[in-house]
Amino acid sequence: MLLFFLLAGRYLDHEARRRTRAVAGNIAALRGEMAHRLGPDGVPVLVPVQALGAGDMILVAAGERVGADGEVVSGASAVDEALITGETLPRLVGPGARVYAGSLNGSGVLTLRVTAGGEGTLIDDVQRLLDGALSARGAYVRLADRVARLYAPVVHLTALCSAIFWLVLGASVHDAVMIAVAVLIITCPCALALAVPVVQVVATGRLFRAGLLVNAGDMLERLAPVDTVVFDKTGTLTLPDAVLRLPRDADPRLLALAARLALSSRHPLATALARSAQGAAFAEVEERTGAGVVTRLPEGEARLGSLDFCEAQMPADLPADCSLIAFRLGDARLVIGIAQQVRSDARAVVDALKARGIAVRILSGDRPEAVAPVAARLGIADYEGGLRPADKIAALEKLKAAGHRVCMVGDGLNDAPALAAADVSLSPASGAAVTQAQADAVFIGQRLAPVLAALDGARTAGRLMRQNLALAICYNLIAVPLAVAGYVTPLVAALAMSGSSILVTLNALRAGTSAAGPAPATTVEEVRA
Repeated sequence: MLLFFLLAGRYLDHEARRRTRAVAGNIAALRGEMAHRLGPDGVPVLVPVQALGAGDMILVAAGERVGADGEVVSGASAVDEALITGETLPRLVGPGARVYAGSLNGSGVLTLRVTAGGEGTLIDDVQRLLDGALSARGAYVRLADRVARLYAPVVHLTALCSAIFWLVLGASVHDAVMIAVAVLIITCPCALALAVPVVQVVATGRLFRAGLLVNAGDMLERLAPVDTVVFDKTGTLTLPDAVLRLPRDADPRLLALAARLALSSRHPLATALARSAQGAAFAEVEERTGAGVVTRLPEGEARLGSLDFCEAQMPADLPADCSLIAFRLGDARLVIGIAQQVRSDARAVVDALKARGIAVRILSGDRPEAVAPVAARLGIADYEGGLRPADKIAALEKLKAAGHRVCMVGDGLNDAPALAAADVSLSPASGAAVTQAQADAVFIGQRLAPVLAALDGARTAGRLMRQNLALAICYNLIAVPLAVAGYVTPLVAALAMSGSSILVTLNALRAGTSAAGPAPATTVEEVRA
């Protein structure tokens, strides 16, 4: 019976951790071992996927898994990304579309230009983030560990004092030793040591299945008390895919140069422009945080970014609700309008956040005229546009000074300082690398539902952590006096200790149950006035 209880407790702990790691293991195994790389003569050669690098051309037949992240050069197909991005329906892709390693090519033959190979694919990023999340230690975990370390000498001292106390009262050496042994067994800190880490592991696994990759060990604890969620607009509430709007007098040469320069930027507006690029990216490009990118051409300095950065003005023939990106080459300027698409479930997520008593705001670097239609469509009354990175930080600091706990959700390079200033931060996987590195968690796919899942999961995990700590403390407050008083035998003490461990582990497994979230919309709506 004793061995059964001991092994049952260890099994439950092991099973909770195994389930979480198995999710990442299954995804990492999705990528095939070999890929067909096209040689200079256009003949496909079978090579290991680890040998693929940026710029390689690969051929993906119907029914094959993609071996590297890439961009479709030719062909059209329906790609199944369910186990990577969480999207249940196959995605139709054609020239210019991005495809991730591990995706299953459904119907057509695709030729891809590799953008990330080897260990730099999205799958590898997922694996690294999950490994880091499982090994990270939050404040509750560190507290439990400190208590457990201090607990050991106190327990030994209590057992020794118990034996001496009973010897002084005239008990036999055997009885005094048995009481001391019972005290040592019943106060074994298994329940206390398991109270928090198992909850963290199970909750991390739940969020991973919901499409959220935890990057900071204490993210769950910092997210639970959040009462305000601040969204960036471009690339966060909207998708990177967009429709270009050009002024009537647009110079095709300037547009071509702007598209090539956009290849060097991860800003969503630049990403949308880069899809029309013909040719390779420029060799030496400097990124100016919160402004744009710069390179040197024979004609002079070329800039791509905000209107202020390029010293340009909005043309009168562009729609007022478009987001704008400007290109400057010497004295020549081109302003490009981009009509963005709202994420399919954005309104449902915003409504669900409000229903939970959470205030929702938009802080965007885009023009107020472009932010207003998005805010109106999503039912967000509190929004600001035309903000620089310093303005976003000031707005967040003002909210924090008023006593609010703020979560920032953003993806652009200009959002990185704001993400650092917030109490907790999230970023989509399509965001800039520095933004993802700054964020406490990264969500994948084209939906915002992981943001809501993160909040619900954090609140559930926090509640279960506190419950487990309370259970462990109450157990010791009741069990220790009984053991010191001699009412507990070593066998009963062992059963009680194992039972308490099983109890906190079973309670922790509740963190893996999914709460009902908002039903995502089935279409993606274009932002219009």
